[in-house]
Amino acid sequence: MDVHLNHLAIITAALSDLLVGALWYSPLLFYKPWRDANGFTDEVIKKALNPAKTYGLTCLFALIISYNLGFFLGTPDMNASQGAIYGLLTGLWAALAFMIVGLFEQRTWGYMLINAGYMLVAFTLKGLIIGAWR
Repeated sequence: MDVHLNHLAIITAALSDLLVGALWYSPLLFYKPWRDANGFTDEVIKKALNPAKTYGLTCLFALIISYNLGFFLGTPDMNASQGAIYGLLTGLWAALAFMIVGLFEQRTWGYMLINAGYMLVAFTLKGLIIGAWR
């Protein structure tokens, strides 16, 4: 199988992951329910967060995930709608795996659904970008 990787599309897809996360976990959307589901306070989050480590590893992991998705979507006939569908299906796989772990960790449904929803949206957008940008 010939794999055609568009490195700029993959990097853009990784950056989209960060933008979706910034919006998803912001006060505009799910910050407060996510914080409460974790039993955190704003002070605890500010104290515990190591921005360099957290955002540095997040960028690295988003890039690895986007390259992995790029290999799956790297066929010459891929397009935006196929990319979005395959991204959604990949996100569903990741979200359900996350929810299985959450069930065993006795996490709340709210916590699991917020994070699973983020995965679905982020993977769908990554797939759309990689599929469209051939």
